[in-house]
Amino acid sequence: MHQYPLWKTVTLIVATLIGALYALPNLYPEAPAVQIAMVSGDPLPADFADQVAKALSADQISADSSRAEKGQWEVSFATTEIQLKAADTLKHALGQGYVVALNLVSKTPAWLVAIGAQPMRLGLDLRGGVQLLLEVDIDDARKAAVQRYLNDLPSFLRKQDIRYTARRAQGDTVVLEFADADKLEKARAAIAKEYKELTVTVQAGASVPTLQTRMSDMEAKRIVDYAVQQNLITLRNRVNRLGVSEPIVQRQGADRILLQLPGVQDPTRVKEILGSTATLEYRAVDETMGAAESAAQSGIVPPDDELFYTRDGHRPYLLKRDVIASGPQLVDASPIVDQQSGTPAVSVTLDSTGASKMFDFTRQNVGKPMAVLYKETVYDTNYNAEGEAIRERRDVADIINVASIREPFGKRFQTTGLGQKEAHDLSELLKSGALAAPVAIVEERTVGPSLGADNIHRGTMAAVAGFCLVVVFMAVYYTVFGLFADVALLLNVIILVALLSILQATLTMPGIAGMVLTLGMAVDANVLINERIREELRLGLSPHAAMNAGYERAFLTIADSNVTTFIAAFVLYLLGQGAVKGFAVTLMIGLATSMFTATVGTRTIAHYVFKGRKLKDLPV
Repeated sequence: MHQYPLWKTVTLIVATLIGALYALPNLYPEAPAVQIAMVSGDPLPADFADQVAKALSADQISADSSRAEKGQWEVSFATTEIQLKAADTLKHALGQGYVVALNLVSKTPAWLVAIGAQPMRLGLDLRGGVQLLLEVDIDDARKAAVQRYLNDLPSFLRKQDIRYTARRAQGDTVVLEFADADKLEKARAAIAKEYKELTVTVQAGASVPTLQTRMSDMEAKRIVDYAVQQNLITLRNRVNRLGVSEPIVQRQGADRILLQLPGVQDPTRVKEILGSTATLEYRAVDETMGAAESAAQSGIVPPDDELFYTRDGHRPYLLKRDVIASGPQLVDASPIVDQQSGTPAVSVTLDSTGASKMFDFTRQNVGKPMAVLYKETVYDTNYNAEGEAIRERRDVADIINVASIREPFGKRFQTTGLGQKEAHDLSELLKSGALAAPVAIVEERTVGPSLGADNIHRGTMAAVAGFCLVVVFMAVYYTVFGLFADVALLLNVIILVALLSILQATLTMPGIAGMVLTLGMAVDANVLINERIREELRLGLSPHAAMNAGYERAFLTIADSNVTTFIAAFVLYLLGQGAVKGFAVTLMIGLATSMFTATVGTRTIAHYVFKGRKLKDLPV
């Protein structure tokens, strides 16, 4: 008698039990919830649970659950109406020191969570959430590049011992003036050799020898592409720090970025973090007596300086244009409390280049002042008489601190002069990287959880309908072996859902389509096996021999068809984005599970059903 390997039976049983266990969390629905955290990022007070309970009971609001979760407090409710009412109540009761956000949380029991069983992540179309379309300010990227050349070119010429008399930015051109034509020619040759990306020309008809440097078209395009790509990376980092599950961050067109944030119902806080371009600049202070007050009154600023005011707007300072260290060189930051003053501060860590430059500057300027400039780009939305939204950009640049350098420092130091919220937000922004150019939100869409639930219902109905049709067809056409295939199909669905849950893959509507397609392909493997068994019976083999031969000889055909489809799905995964990638992931996992259940699952069931029985024919 044919001996069936025991390991296949054990493997099928273990896979089924583990699959059922890890697929179970998907049967528990998500509940509308309110998430609460401190604006400063500090841990919640010890009596916070009592504060929340007292605030809710005052408005007669009942909560399903209330617990601490990953440094935040989560309170879940029965309906979205209660959730919205509770959010308003908690905002008023807790005050400005807390962030109260709307979200969805799973009702998975604690014992399942303890073993790592979690439901599948749902995409924006199923779970609801926010979709933002951001536009990168490419003009600002070009201006920033011109400003860099305005600082770098004079520094380069000084190192070459070539003196200039004046410098200025004129649109996208840097203009340099010289005392005579000989110095101009030396500067032109040096710049053309070192800065090959610049077009260097001599301005004709100028009263003094004047040199114009301008970025080539290729360099201007490279700078724009770099700004968009850098913003893409930075926004991904910021989204990841927000804890949004499986977000989509991708480029659209030349200067736009698409963000999809599943589960986010209150986008206000998200927009503040994603769109902010706040950063710090450390600069030397012009110590010329009375120069700052004179510049503030006359409006005439020395060419190597810029005029800024303290945060209260009262005291002016002239700061050197050359930046000692700034946002891109700040590799780490964390909010702290200054031990001497007890005020909020940010502990800053510089990269090697920034640390070297900072150390050199502080070593040579002990006892002299250095200013910390806080820069931020803000977009204000106003409405005209027709009700159309008009977005206006506002650049904020305030001096938050001017202090004398007591001793040389380089890699690590702290900055004071910030409020508690600013220190927390700034540290988050600096850790996730600085935006290469400001971004503006040009389109915002919110998908409500009710619409997501409707999509889930439709997708589930489509999957169930497809499953039932396949089950009926197989049972009618292949009788008992058709029933074996139906059982294997059910196992396939369970194991597929379990694997998607374990891998925390994001399920979208295209993903559900991939699951339905997988059901059809799983049955296709059983059709090949059953037809092969019929053929072996027609050739005169005994029922047991025909069954064994049918499974063995159909395996290569099944493997070949699945491998070719898997390769196509893998290419889709590599090249696709968003929904296409979700479809590919579901299809690849489904191919693996369907091949396992079709070959091992039905073979095991058939073996134990017909084991030890004398058969004249097979019900296939």
